[in-house]
Amino acid sequence: MPARQEPSMDEPGTPSEFRDAVQQMQLAPLRPEILAEEMPAPQRIAPYSFALAADVTVDGEDIGGGRLVLLHDPDGNDAWDGTFRCVAYVRAELDPELAADPMLAEVGWSWLTEALEAHGAEFGAPSGTVTCVASESFGGLADEGASAQIEIRASWTPLGEVGQTLAAHVEAWGEVLCTAAGLPPVPEGVSTLPSRRGQRGSTTRRGQG
Repeated sequence: MPARQEPSMDEPGTPSEFRDAVQQMQLAPLRPEILAEEMPAPQRIAPYSFALAADVTVDGEDIGGGRLVLLHDPDGNDAWDGTFRCVAYVRAELDPELAADPMLAEVGWSWLTEALEAHGAEFGAPSGTVTCVASESFGGLADEGASAQIEIRASWTPLGEVGQTLAAHVEAWGEVLCTAAGLPPVPEGVSTLPSRRGQRGSTTRRGQG
């Protein structure tokens, strides 16, 4: 069976608001510790989708990462309460002692909501999970010591003129990546420098069925 070709952003019928939103995702400023790349977007969830993947790197070491997917259904989706949906994933290594904090999951969720609010990213219908996992090694692996990780999986509906405001949602996601990885916040009044951008080709998809 022949492989399905990737549609172009210039494909006739692609909504202009979706094209504008994708451009916002591509050009949104992120901290220099973040390497962001386009990645294959999920199919069949929505007629149109676009995705970014990112790693947080300090001194050559990856200390966190995640992805952000934009879904668009021009006909709307009752579960989204809108025509767009952002789906985010964030992971980072933690100090094992922090993983034992019973409030960590609640704090992790607040990183997302507070980042969206701080960047002026209007949103509705948020949902998600925060998972904290601690591991202890034994026997032949005892030298590796204890480790812990936090994972945030979330989705929300961007509100307003999405084609003009989605960059704020990307910036908020970038802030959560860095917060989860333990980086200090950028001081108020200091501009964020552009992040490194990957070289993968565009992976905007139009689903089937």
